[in-house]
Formats: sequence, C-alpha cells, structure tokens
Amino acid sequence: MTTAKEEEEEEAKFPAFPYKPYDIQIDFMKALYKSLNKGGVSMLESPTGTGKTLSLICSAMQWYVDNKQRLKKNESDKNVVSRDGDDDDEPDWMRDFSVEKNETDLKVDKKKRSKKFVKSNKCRDLFTKKDDEEEGERGSSEKVKGRECGGGGGGEVSEEKEFLVEEYESEDEGKLKRKGGFDGLSSSSDEDGYKEEEEVEELKVYFCSRTHSQLSQFVKELNKTVFGSEMKVVCLGSRKNFCINEEVVKLGSSTRINEHCLELQKKKKDVSKAKMSGGRLRRTKASSGCPFLRKPKLQKQFRTELSEEGALDIEDLVNLGKKIGTCPYYGSRSLVPAANLVVLPYQSLLTKSARQSLGVNLKNSVIIIDEAHNLADSLTSMYDTKITFSQLKEVQSQLELYLGRFRNLLGAGNRRYIQTMMVLAQAFLKELLMEKDAMPLNPCQNTGRFSGQKSVYASSMAINEFLFSLNIDNINLVKLQHYIKESNIIHKVSGYGAKFIISERDSVLGNDENNSAGGSVLSGFQALVGILHSLTNNDGDGRMIISRRINCSSEEGYLKYVMLAGEKIFSEIVDQAHAVVLAGGTLQPIEETRERLFPWLSADQFFFFSCSHIIPAHSILPIAVSTGPTGISFDFSYSSRSSPSMIEELGRLLCNLVSVVPEGIVVFFPSFDYEGQVHDAWKSLGILQRIMKKKRVFREPRSSLDVEITLREYKETVTLSGADSRGGPQHISGAILLAVVGGKISEGINFSDGMGRCVIMVGLPYASPSDIELIERIKHIEGLGDSSTTKVALFNNKLYSGDVVQAGFDILRNCKRRGREYYENLCMKAVNQSIGRVIRHSNDYAAILLVDSRYVSDPIKESFSHPTNKLPAWIKARFVSATQNYGETLKCIHELMSESMDMIHAEIALRVGNKGKVNGDES
Repeated sequence: MTTAKEEEEEEAKFPAFPYKPYDIQIDFMKALYKSLNKGGVSMLESPTGTGKTLSLICSAMQWYVDNKQRLKKNESDKNVVSRDGDDDDEPDWMRDFSVEKNETDLKVDKKKRSKKFVKSNKCRDLFTKKDDEEEGERGSSEKVKGRECGGGGGGEVSEEKEFLVEEYESEDEGKLKRKGGFDGLSSSSDEDGYKEEEEVEELKVYFCSRTHSQLSQFVKELNKTVFGSEMKVVCLGSRKNFCINEEVVKLGSSTRINEHCLELQKKKKDVSKAKMSGGRLRRTKASSGCPFLRKPKLQKQFRTELSEEGALDIEDLVNLGKKIGTCPYYGSRSLVPAANLVVLPYQSLLTKSARQSLGVNLKNSVIIIDEAHNLADSLTSMYDTKITFSQLKEVQSQLELYLGRFRNLLGAGNRRYIQTMMVLAQAFLKELLMEKDAMPLNPCQNTGRFSGQKSVYASSMAINEFLFSLNIDNINLVKLQHYIKESNIIHKVSGYGAKFIISERDSVLGNDENNSAGGSVLSGFQALVGILHSLTNNDGDGRMIISRRINCSSEEGYLKYVMLAGEKIFSEIVDQAHAVVLAGGTLQPIEETRERLFPWLSADQFFFFSCSHIIPAHSILPIAVSTGPTGISFDFSYSSRSSPSMIEELGRLLCNLVSVVPEGIVVFFPSFDYEGQVHDAWKSLGILQRIMKKKRVFREPRSSLDVEITLREYKETVTLSGADSRGGPQHISGAILLAVVGGKISEGINFSDGMGRCVIMVGLPYASPSDIELIERIKHIEGLGDSSTTKVALFNNKLYSGDVVQAGFDILRNCKRRGREYYENLCMKAVNQSIGRVIRHSNDYAAILLVDSRYVSDPIKESFSHPTNKLPAWIKARFVSATQNYGETLKCIHELMSESMDMIHAEIALRVGNKGKVNGDES
C-alpha cells in the first residue's frame, strides 16, 4: 500500500520545463523532487550539457509550489477538524469571540512592537546625545592634557581627535559606546525600517554557485520558465560586483571596497548624530556618507521596480540601481526576507559571518549548491587566514607610532590592549625570524634554478602547541577580539598611520592616494585579526603553518592557519535546513565528499543519483592510451615523466593526432612547470614545428587575466578551420591548446563542438606531496573516526627542501585507507573536471584520451581504488580500457572522427534539402 507522499511523488509533473525534456532530465527532476520530499542531504550528478540547471530549477521550484499548496491544504483541514471535532458543544458566539480575540491580540502585539521600536530609537537618541555631550567635555580636557604632556598644540590635538579611541574598561565591556557601525547595514536607517516591515519569513530556496557569472547564467535559465516572473527572486553578490559609487569602485580590491563602504555608513551615522545633538558639523563630501544611500525613498523605489520586473541578475540589478540613483547592493539585501528564491555565491552562504550580515536564515529552507565537486576544499579554504612578514612589520610599526602619539591621552584599558596587540605581533615576527631550525645551508650558495626552493623552510603546529611555543598562551584572545571589534581600534590606528605617511612625504595628495595608504595599512590589521580569530578554534580543527623564506637579500615568510574540519562547519548548515542538495556535472568519486562533509549521516539519510548522458554511444570515445607510436609504454609518474624518451614519445603521439583529429585539440598537463618543460623539449627536437604544420599551438597563460584573450584566439582559429574541414581528415587544420589541470581552462570553460574534438589527459595529475597543507589535510582525514591512527605523526613538522617530497610519500605509504583515498580522489576529480570540458549537447562528439599505462585495467589488481573506477558513470560505461597496440588505438580515433563528420555533413545536407523544398513549394 502506497502512502500519500509516495503517490504525490509518482504524480509529480514539471510543466514549467520550457522544452520537451529528455528521459534523463525527467529522471533527474523526479530524483530531486523525491529528495526534497524526504529532506536531509542528497548528491545529484548530471553531466554538463544535459540541461542540469533547467532541471534543478523546474524540479525545485515545482516542489516549492506543491509544498506550499500542501501546507495550505493541511492548515485548511486542521481548521475544519477543530470546528467539527471536539468543540461541537461550544457555542458559535464563543468560537467567534475567540477568533476575534486572537486577531485583536495580534494587532495589539504588533502595535506594541512598533511602539517599542520607536521607543528604542528615542532612547538611543537620548543616549547618543548624552554620550556626545560627555565626549565634548572629555575632548576639552584632553586638549589641555595634550598641551601639558607636550603632545603638540591644541589645534593639532583637535585635528587628530578623530583617531583617538574611546575609553575602554575590560571589566565593564558592555558600557563601551559603539560608534563604528562596521557590522554592515546597522548604520543604515532605511534598512532598519524595511526589516520592521518584514516580520515573518517563509520557506526559501537558496541556490548558490562558485562565481557571479554562473549565478547570472542561472538567472537567465530561470527566466526561461514561468518561475522567473511568478517567484520573488533576489540575487546577492559582493560589494565589488554591485557598487555604483565610482569613488569606491576605483579602490580595486574587494577588501578595500568593503571597508570604505562601511566607513561611509559610519560617517553618515556620525553626521546625523551631530545634527541631533546640536553640533556644528557641516555636511561635506568627505563626511556625508555614500550619496547612493541618502534617500530611503529611492531604496523603496528600487524594491518596488525589482518586484515588478521579476528575476534580475547582478548586471541588471546594477543597471537598475544606476537608473534610480540608489545602491543595488543594499537594495537587493533588503529583499531577502520577502524572497522565495535567493541566488547567492558560495561565500555568502557557507560562512556564518556572511549569513548573519546578509540576514540569511537557513531554518527549514532548501539549499542547492551547484558545482559542488570541490565543495569540501572550498568550504575549509574560506576559513583559512594568512599574514605575511611584511604585514606584521607594518602592523607593529603602526601600533608603536599610534601608542607613541596618543599614550598620554589613552586610558589604562586601551593602552593595555594595544600593548597586547604589539606583544602578539612581536611574537609572530620573532617566530618568522627564528633560524635555529633552519637548514644548515649557506643561503648564498646554489643560486641556480632551484636555489629559491632550497631557501624555503616550512613547519606546522597545532594551535595549542603554537601558542605555547610563543609564550602567548596566557593571553585571552576572545576578550582581545571583542575589544578590537567594539573599539574600532584597527581603523583608528590605520587611519592615523595613513595620515602620518602622507604628512611625512611632505606632499599634498588627493583622496585616491589617501585611500591607498589607508587601505594598505588596514589590510595588515585585518590579516592579524583573522589570525587571532583562527587561534580561538578548537585545537584539532586546523593547523598553523609557519613558512620562512631566507635568502641573501631579505627575509620573508608568512603565518597561515589552515582549517581542516569541514564537517563541523557544514553540520551547522545541514542542521538548520530542511534539505541540502549538492549538484554538479561530475561529483565522482562521492565517498570522499561524504566522509569530509557529513560522515555522521547514515545510509538512509543520504541520497545519491547520477544520470547518463544525452549523446549516443557512438559519439564519444574514452580510451586508455598505454603505448606510443614506437611502442614505448607511457609512464608519467613523478619519477619518470621528465625522461627525454617519454616526452619525445608524447610528441610523436601529438604529431599523429593532428593529422587525424579535425578542428581543436586540448591537452592537459599535470602542472605549469611540466607543460613548460615539455614545450621546450618539443621545440628543441623539432616536434613543435611538425605539429604547427597542421595546427596552430596555443598555451594557457599563468595569469588568469590573459586566459580570455588566448581562448578567443583559439576559438577564432578553430572556427576558421571548421569551415574548411569538409574535405576529410587529409585536409585537416585547426588548433591545439596546451592547458594545465587545476588552471582556469580546466574549470568552467566549455569546449563544445570544434573547440574540443579531442581532449588528452597526460598522466595522473596527483598533487605534489611537497605541499605541507595537503599533507596536513591527509593526516587529518586519515585519523577520522579512528583514534589509533592519530599516531600517524610521521610528518615530523620540520620539512626541509630536499626532503619534502620524500617525507610526503612516506606519509602516503603509511596511510591505511582514508588518507590514501583522499589523495587518489583528489587526482581523479581533477581528471573528471578536465575531460568533462567536452561533449556539451546531443549532436556533439569527441575522443577522450587518457595517456598513461596506469589507466589500463588490470583484472588481477582491479579494485575500487583503480583510477578508471572513479570516472563518471557515463564515461566509464563506454571506456575502452585497453587495445592490442598503438595502431588499433589510432584506428579507433580515426573511425570516430570520420563517421561523426559524415553524419554531421549528412544532417546539414538534409536540412538544406528540406529548406530548398519548402522554398520551392512557397514559390
């Protein structure tokens, strides 16, 4: 007997899908609908090019609509039962009175809350006035005190008073007056009013992805359905993407834009206070706040127009803000409480501070995380913090400068905390300058290619070990953080430091230079605050990395906290939400993601679904290439890949392929260094010249800013060659792109049709075991759920340049299961992401070559850990794991290209013929 819920799942329809869906799309939508009904955590995999985004939208939003109808029906049924059930003996007039009384109580309660809100504002104004009066009295006494102590003339003290931190007593922290307004929009009166209007928050669907461009693409797909106009949709993003204040935008970095925006909100509040208290402060450009937040009416107009226009992406929101003349960043944020669907980037959803700032409430919500293949690493990296040696020196000097100038004007509490910050900065500097454990090598020797690597010294410690080693374990870091946040000290110190730097230069600089000086000083303080916050985490949640770079001319290094325990962070999200969906084109292997993010879930609490691809089997050829043209076995392991014979054999393979494969070929190398090594070797051997006779060669640039230019030129070359490819393989031309696993090209770039007729993966791109952060993560994962494995402390915390790789391999060899699996899964996820760049629609075709003998299946050694068992299901089902020889491999590739080209040309001819018949009939 089926339950009502099961019947609803069977009857689930998706009328909003704008096209006739494929069977796999229907299966995907039903699987998602079922998982949302069930709740909990699910992972849904749909190959790129199968309409995943539309399927997510149509299924999730249909469930949202159906769920609201079910809840409404249930409420209606409850009301009927309550009227027809136990209260039959109750008179009608009493029931009616109860209903009226409840409604009256609600109105009275709402009125009380409104009065309370107004009263709190009045009280706040009274206290503000009182504080300002006290501040004026204190200021006049400080002027006299400044003169007596030789602190400069009265005018000087008055001018620098803005940098003087307010009195602070740690024993009575609650009495500190907060003037900064650096917690977001708390200083913006228009949002406070809007929050008062929105008292009840309904169930929401949160959709997040990694980049703003992916979110814009989601909104475009949403607008292809009825949900784009029927749902209340809001798109959130960073200030850098939303800001329309040119004076702020030109600061460049996200950090400086955020800080200056918040500083403008503070100034706006200070100005309003001065007016209320009868102050004489005039409204000037420097202290009047952001001009795009002065008029609450414009913010209201922004919300009204947005609700009328439907779903808008970030670019549309920015244009709307410019048209009205109001801030689109705060305008979109104010719509979160009333929205049905909230579209936002990873950072805004996954970090607790960002959720609190944006007013994002995850309780009983539906969360869909797209592009979730690297979610575990992305999540932990958001909580990583780092401060460099140069930043520490800057912070130390600025604190000394500030304390020297204002020592006689500061109270005991402020002096104590500022001195504590100086002690910490000095301790960190001393740790980076220590040479007692450094390598017994003369840093001025070995100035060849690898001399820079030999000068690097890195170590890692647990939090408590780090604190004890620096003798700072007796400092209350939580109390210090509270002081930093409430006193606004870092902005006071950095502001004074920026002014001092400018005055020392004996030049009159504009706002741009002033902001630049302040921003550079402030970034160091923010880095210090980040490290201090990280040091308050649990001892086992992460590790402190100490990296020193010692050479003849300078000493440079950094302290970095690496978060390892992603499952604790993710559990906060899972515990609040009704359902969490991890979606992606390639989520395999899933076990590593499950164990790192939600290991506590039992099998019945976790749901996984993977659908096949829409392309026919004959349009794709995934094949293991174990030998080259001369019969040399391909082995691109770390110890063998630099062999001249291996590099030359790979070049011969490419020389053959450029004559067989039309249009574009993409080759992925394990690293930039290895790609450069291979390219230089091919050039000296003449192989590169042979390749270029058939195809133009492009290389992925290291700078992400140059990637778009390279891709555009590559596409133009391929497009021109595609127009001349009807003559068959013997007349092939086109381009070849040498790319790198983990680079920008391997993530999010589509090589549909001629852009990627063949993708080649050179070797298995295992991460370098010299990466100290990777090794720490492997150690952490290896110890999960098994206390006995916490003794895997083979990593002696002191790795020197020549021993780094070997030490990393030693740790991997001693891992029993989880650590080794994580290392292998990391590699195969990179492979899957790279080869998934091709095959984007049903009429596409491509060859996928995995060039390494380790990809060849071995029945004797076959196990789950074998690389091919971690390929996506749609690739694994068609994978040619071995051929008899290289000739057979080349034949398979040639047949795929020839047959697929013939089919495409036949289809084009058929379309042209049909068009001719129609035209003939019409004539």
